[in-house]
Amino acid sequence: MKTSGHQQQARFEEQKLSERWQKRLRRLLPLSALLTAVLIAFAVLLTFTVQSCSRGLRNCDAHECESLQEIFLGSRDLAADPCQDFFSYVCGNWASRHPVKAGTGSASTFSNLWEENQRIVRDLLETSQHGNGSSAEEKAHRFYQSCMNIERVQELGAQPMIELINKLGGWSVAGPWNRTDFNKTLHVLMGEYNTFPFFKAYLDSSPRNPNARIIQIDHPDFDMPSKSQFADEMDYPKGLRIYLSYLMTLGELLGGRENMTSIQIPAVFSFMSKLLNEVTPLAERQARGMLFQNTTIQELQELAPSIDWLSSLRAVFHPLALNTSQSILVHDMEYLKGISRLLGQWQKTSFLQIYMILCLVQNLTPALDDRFQRARRELNERLKGSSTQTTVLIPRWKKCVSETSSFYEPVVGAMFVRETFEPKTKKLAEEMFSEVRATLRSRLESLEWMDELTRQEAIDKLESIKVQIGYPPQILNTKELDREYAEFEPHEDTFFANVLEFLRSSRKWIHLGPMDTHGEENWEVAPSSVYSYYSLRHNAVVFPAGMFRSPFFHRHFPSAVNFGSVGMFMAHELLHAFYEYVFLGLASKQGDALEEGTHCLVGQYERYTLHGLTVNGTVTLLENMADSDGLTIAHQAYKSWLQKQKHDRVLPKLRLSPPQLFFASFAQAFCGTENTEGLQESLFRDRHSPSQVRVLGAIANSEEFGGLFQCPRGSPMNPESKCRIW
Repeated sequence: MKTSGHQQQARFEEQKLSERWQKRLRRLLPLSALLTAVLIAFAVLLTFTVQSCSRGLRNCDAHECESLQEIFLGSRDLAADPCQDFFSYVCGNWASRHPVKAGTGSASTFSNLWEENQRIVRDLLETSQHGNGSSAEEKAHRFYQSCMNIERVQELGAQPMIELINKLGGWSVAGPWNRTDFNKTLHVLMGEYNTFPFFKAYLDSSPRNPNARIIQIDHPDFDMPSKSQFADEMDYPKGLRIYLSYLMTLGELLGGRENMTSIQIPAVFSFMSKLLNEVTPLAERQARGMLFQNTTIQELQELAPSIDWLSSLRAVFHPLALNTSQSILVHDMEYLKGISRLLGQWQKTSFLQIYMILCLVQNLTPALDDRFQRARRELNERLKGSSTQTTVLIPRWKKCVSETSSFYEPVVGAMFVRETFEPKTKKLAEEMFSEVRATLRSRLESLEWMDELTRQEAIDKLESIKVQIGYPPQILNTKELDREYAEFEPHEDTFFANVLEFLRSSRKWIHLGPMDTHGEENWEVAPSSVYSYYSLRHNAVVFPAGMFRSPFFHRHFPSAVNFGSVGMFMAHELLHAFYEYVFLGLASKQGDALEEGTHCLVGQYERYTLHGLTVNGTVTLLENMADSDGLTIAHQAYKSWLQKQKHDRVLPKLRLSPPQLFFASFAQAFCGTENTEGLQESLFRDRHSPSQVRVLGAIANSEEFGGLFQCPRGSPMNPESKCRIW
C-alpha cells in the first residue's frame, strides 16, 4: 500500500526529531551518570549517617583513632574491587610504603610491630634505671651496656673464648688436650654453661599431672642442618659443605693450626652427622608412642651405658637431690641408645672434646667479636641460597636487645609491660576473650559432626582452657626478681665475662624453678612478642602484651577493630585446642560432613597461586581451618558484644560501617609482602598460608561478608560454595 506525501513528510519529521533527541541524550548521558553517582554516594553517606545516629554510633576522635585511620588510608587501594580481591582493597598500597628489607624476604604488619616493640625495649634499656628501686632492672641496664661496648668486645677478640677452652682442658685443634673423660667436660658444659651437646635435660610439666614438673630428656638443638630443612634434597649435600666450611672458620678463628684443622674438623663433622642420623623423626615418635616414655635413671643407665646419667643430671639440677630410682620422661629412647653406641666407639678419640667445644662456641658466639658474628651471618645467608656478598648487617642494638631479653627475660618483660600495657587494656581483653569463648561454645552445641558424648567432652575442655593475657603475673614482683638476680653483678666493659657469670649464677632457676607449676611462669614468648599461641602441655592460650597495640588493638579503638584483629586471633588459638576432635571426627560414623569440609578447605587453598607458586592445602589445613572459622567465630562474638554494649565507634574518614570495619581490621592485621625467595621459604617451612591467602581464604568462607560489601554471589569474595568445619 502506498503512502501519501503527507504521511511521508510526517515520518520524515518524526525521524529528524528522534535524531535530535538522540544527540541530546548522548550529550546528557555522561552528565546524568555523574549526577546519578553523586546521588547514590550522597544516599549511601546519608544512610550511613542516619544509621550511625540511630544505632548510637559515634566518631572515634581519640588520638589513637586518628593515627589508625592514617594507617588504613595509607594501606588501602580504593581502585581495587573489594568483591574481587579484598586483600588488595585493604592492603594494596601497603607494600610500597613498607618494602622488603634486604636479606629478610618478607615484611608484614606483625614484623613491623615486633620491630616497634624492640625499639621500645631498646629505649628502656638505654635509659638508666637509677632510683627506681629495682636492682634487677639496673643490672639489665648494665648488661645491655656491656653488649653495646663494641670497642671492648673487638679489643678482646677471641682471647676470652680461648682462655675458656684451655680451662676446659684444651683441644687438639689449637694445642695440647689434657685427655679428660668426656663425661667430666659434659657435666661442666651442662651445669655451668647451659650447653647440651648430646642430649637436652629440663624440668617441665608432667602429662599425667600438669601441676607437677618432672625431669625430661630429649635430643639437643642441633646446629648442623638436617635434610628436612631443604625443599630440594639435591641441595642437602651443598648445605652440608657450607656448614663444614663454617666449622673450619671457627677452628681458624680460635687459633687452630691449619694442618690440624683440615684433618680434625672434617672428622668431627662426620661424628656430628652420625649423631643427627640417630634422631627419630617426630611423626614416627608420635605414631609409635615414644614421646613421654616413663623410665628411671637406673633403667636409662642400663639402656644407654656410655653416659654417666646420674652425675650428668645432678650437674644440671643441683641442688636437687637425685638417685637412680628417680622417675624421668624420655622423648626419644632410640636416639639415646644410638648415641650411647656412638660414644662408646669414639670416646677414646679427641673428637668428642672438639665437638663439645664447638657446641660451646656456637652457644657463646653472640658474646664474641665481629668475625664470629660475620661467620654466622654468612652461614645463614649461604644456607638460604644467597650470596655472601649481599649479607645484611644487623644493627648492634638489635643483637644486644635480643641478648639482654634472653638473659633478663622477666625483668625486660616487666619493663615493657609497665611502659605499654595498661590494666584497663588487660580487663577489656579478658572480657573480649570471654565473649569469643562463649561464641565457640554455642557453635560446639550445634555441630552436626559431633556425637553427644564427644560434644560434651569438647565443651568441658573449652571451659577448662586457661587464658593468659599480657604477661606472667610473677614478673611484676620486683622483690622476687631482685632476689633471683641477687648473685649476679654485671660490669659494663666485660660482656663475655658477664655472659659466663650469668650462666653460672642463674643455673639454679634456669633449670629448676618451682617444682609445682600451673604453667603461668613458663611462657614460650616474651611479653613484648606479637605472636599468640596455644599450649597443649598447659591447656592454655597465651596472648602477650606486645600484640595489644596499634593497629591490632587499643582500648579506645572501635570494638570492630579490636574484634577483627585480636578477637580473630583469640578464636584462632582456641580452635587449635580442638585438633584432636577433628581427627576423631573424621574416623567417626558422623564424619561425612567433617570430611566434606576438610576436602573443601584443601581444594580451596590449593587454587591460590602467588608468584606462580601454589599453596599446599594439606600441610596448611589446620591453620587455614583456624583462620577461616576463627574469623566467623570472632564476627559472631562481635555481634553478641554489640547487643550488650548497644553502641560502637566508627572511623569517619574510612566511610565503613562497623561490620565492614571488622573485616577491614582483619585484613589490615595481615597486610604484608614477600619476594619470590621469601615466599618459597614460607611455603616450604611455614604451616600457615601466605598472608594474602589467609585473608582471601577466610573472607571467601564468610557468610556475612558478601552482603556487607554487596558482592554478587559467585564473585571471588562471595563464592557459591563456602567451606566450614566449625
